[in-house]
Amino acid sequence: MAKKKKHRPQATTPPPPQSIAARMSQTQAEGEANRAANNSPGLIVVAALAASVFLFWYYHGMVLNQMADLSNGITMPDQLMLGYGTDHVEALRAAMNSDAVGQLTYVHKTAGLMFPLFFALASLLAIGLSVPRGLLRWGLWIVPMAFTVLDLWENNAIDALFTGALDPGAVALASTLTIIRWVLLFLSFGAVCGALIYSFVKTFRQKWDDAGLRPLR
Repeated sequence: MAKKKKHRPQATTPPPPQSIAARMSQTQAEGEANRAANNSPGLIVVAALAASVFLFWYYHGMVLNQMADLSNGITMPDQLMLGYGTDHVEALRAAMNSDAVGQLTYVHKTAGLMFPLFFALASLLAIGLSVPRGLLRWGLWIVPMAFTVLDLWENNAIDALFTGALDPGAVALASTLTIIRWVLLFLSFGAVCGALIYSFVKTFRQKWDDAGLRPLR
């Protein structure tokens, strides 16, 4: 009888190891993907802040300045950082007709509404993406939110000065809101700048430590 041949299992050859170039390209691709994911929120913040700056220029630097053409060169109350009195409002009421008053109200409902809302959104994004969760983030968030509320309140208070008999108390309220509004606007700008600086320093220190360099003091 013929002997049956035993079939030995064939040894499987392991796949060739990845070359150094392939591993480097894979690592670079992963790094670029991570950087793109990390930079996407930053690009959104930059775009939102740029739009806020444009709306500020459009509202304060263009539209409200053009309103002076309808008031014999008298400055709109929104522009007076140090406030105003009854004499200033009386001069505006005498210089502006019903069409000019309607134009000011329209400005408050369009550009005067878009700027504070967009600025608050951009500020909340910048602070939220730059500052970790905690009391500091909430403390910085309060400033632009308060600015938005005061800004919209101020618009209504100024519009009310041009209807009916002039009330000195209403003038004092609108003037106070204008002053506080400008203060909160500058504080909001400072909060955003501080948050961005904080994020930059934190990222710089992290990359410095990842590179294995001497720790910064």
